[in-house]
Amino acid sequence: MKRIRCPKCSNPITFDETKYELTQTLAFKCPTCGKKFAIRLSPKAQADDNEEKSFGAIVVIENVFHYKQVIPLSLGDNFIGRYQKGVDNNCPIHTDDPSIDITHCVITVSKDKRGRLKYVLRDGPSNTGTFVDNVILGDRERRVIEPGRLFTIGATSVILKDVVDDNNKEA
Repeated sequence: MKRIRCPKCSNPITFDETKYELTQTLAFKCPTCGKKFAIRLSPKAQADDNEEKSFGAIVVIENVFHYKQVIPLSLGDNFIGRYQKGVDNNCPIHTDDPSIDITHCVITVSKDKRGRLKYVLRDGPSNTGTFVDNVILGDRERRVIEPGRLFTIGATSVILKDVVDDNNKEA
């Protein structure tokens, strides 16, 4: 069984992915809010989801440009920016916010000597900058950020979350 979340209200929806072929597009209607959306199955989607989610996530806070989004992070560089078809960002934000660049910032996830996750944020470079605690990051500045930290790209606020738990929405 595969579990996805509604892009509008984050309501979990489960379905049996083994009944469908790879690269098939599935349409859903959220039973809670009525939002209609589609997903496309891929080999990556059928991989073990716990591995992807075990490195934390970013939560894009809902505003006038988009709905709330939870985007899982992976080890290494996570390029965060506005979604554009044909561009290979591994953390695309689906938004109409014109102040977010296609590659706005990067979060590098690594493990320290004790095996704990370490998150380092740097600007893309972007046209409007990346802000942590209302302070803009310099051109080549890298900042270690902790889970729960709020940062801003364009007119969009994002929260870094630690490991995502399937039983709770976020751990």
